[in-house]
Amino acid sequence: MVLGVAGLSVGLALGGVVLLVALGWTLQRTVDEEAFRTADAVARLAGENALPDPLPVAGGQLRVQVVDSAGRIRAASIDADRLVPMVRPDQLTGTGRQRTVVPGQRLGWEGPVRVVAVPARSAGEPVTVLVGRSTVDVRHATQAARTVLLVAFPLLVGLLAVVAWRVVGATLRPVEALRSGAAEITGRDAAGRLPVPASQDEIHRLAVTLNDMLDRLAAARARQRSFLADAAHELRSPLTNMRTELEVAQRLGDRTDWPAVAADLLTDTERLGRLVDDLLLLARLDEEPAHQVDHLRAAEPVELGALLTEVAARWPGPTAGTVGSPEAAVVAGTAGPREATVVGAGESPEGAVVGAGRAVSPEVTVVAAAGAVWTVGVPDELRRVLGNLVDNAVRHARTRVVLAVQPAADGTYHLVTVTDDGPGIPVADRERVFRRFARLDEGRARDAGGAGLGLAIVRELVRRGGGTVTLDDAHPGLTVRLHLPVLPDPD
Repeated sequence: MVLGVAGLSVGLALGGVVLLVALGWTLQRTVDEEAFRTADAVARLAGENALPDPLPVAGGQLRVQVVDSAGRIRAASIDADRLVPMVRPDQLTGTGRQRTVVPGQRLGWEGPVRVVAVPARSAGEPVTVLVGRSTVDVRHATQAARTVLLVAFPLLVGLLAVVAWRVVGATLRPVEALRSGAAEITGRDAAGRLPVPASQDEIHRLAVTLNDMLDRLAAARARQRSFLADAAHELRSPLTNMRTELEVAQRLGDRTDWPAVAADLLTDTERLGRLVDDLLLLARLDEEPAHQVDHLRAAEPVELGALLTEVAARWPGPTAGTVGSPEAAVVAGTAGPREATVVGAGESPEGAVVGAGRAVSPEVTVVAAAGAVWTVGVPDELRRVLGNLVDNAVRHARTRVVLAVQPAADGTYHLVTVTDDGPGIPVADRERVFRRFARLDEGRARDAGGAGLGLAIVRELVRRGGGTVTLDDAHPGLTVRLHLPVLPDPD
């Protein structure tokens, strides 16, 4: 605020100087105009050879002389000197209008005197009309203005400083409250809200925006803590299993079946590796803006029918390529109770361990379109998406899993569906299952190998590729609908 007041003082000082200069110039111009008007009037009388003596002049502030080329005074006003001209002859050019300043003592006045000269002719001879005007009143007016400014300037600056102090203080008080609130929130490292001023101004909008930002940061911090807790739990489970098996094997000594222990450890190691890969993939997807250019460069045309057949071939059980409705393929299966396959979410079937009571895996059927259906995307990401969806469907299906592709009806998105005849997912839980580490209670009881990351990865990869994924009823079971962008057939 000190700098503001100092700048204001400098501005006012410059304004005062400019005002004084402008006032002096205006008053001096007024004096010259009055003197020239009188000189022009006398010059007209001289040209008509009608100069009276004495010359008539209104007021006592003007004195007039008519001087010939020899410096003799031919006529003068009543109070003008009739012997000595106001301006010496050598100072007169004889041509053109001119003005000068002479000391007032020569005319009996105080202070400088403004003298103007106008050439004229009288009785055929050249003469010069001299008009003198005192500038004392101009000096007095200028001095009065200077005095007023010198007295009023400090008072005005002081008044403005007080007003600025009060106004700036009132303006910055909500900002200080925001700063104190932010310092308190930062100091206790906890969620909180900043005070919002009642005024509907920029500070109010700033406080509302900052509170929204704090809410988002608190939500992100809560998600991060939950993510870290879930990740630590999921990583600890296989490590605990491995440590338990090794401790038991160490206690048994020579009675340990080391090939079986090695197989169990390899299974846990693979599960741990898949979980780490999923976490790294999600971390990479969280940095999508930084990798968007690389993703666009890696995208290429993909034929969905061939991709579905390739993905379905990785699961055990008969696979058939047909043309028909996926609903008919599901109904054709025979439901029958059996124990579940223990497969982690997002895992490939190579890591699946079939339960002791389950003799046959669900049949994975591909319902292809009549012609080629092309989309654009990263092949590995599309394989990962379909692999995760088929893995989840196989894990929960009773008899049949159907993969189907339907060409885009509107020329914008192709529809890929993955349908199973399992228990399905309640409508209230269909959004929650896409969250990281989110699993339904049934999934936690049936799926000992999943970490709840499969559908989260699916949504992130599909969104990254410009598509959408939704869940729908299959009556019975669940249908996952993928909308993938259309690419015209390159052939």
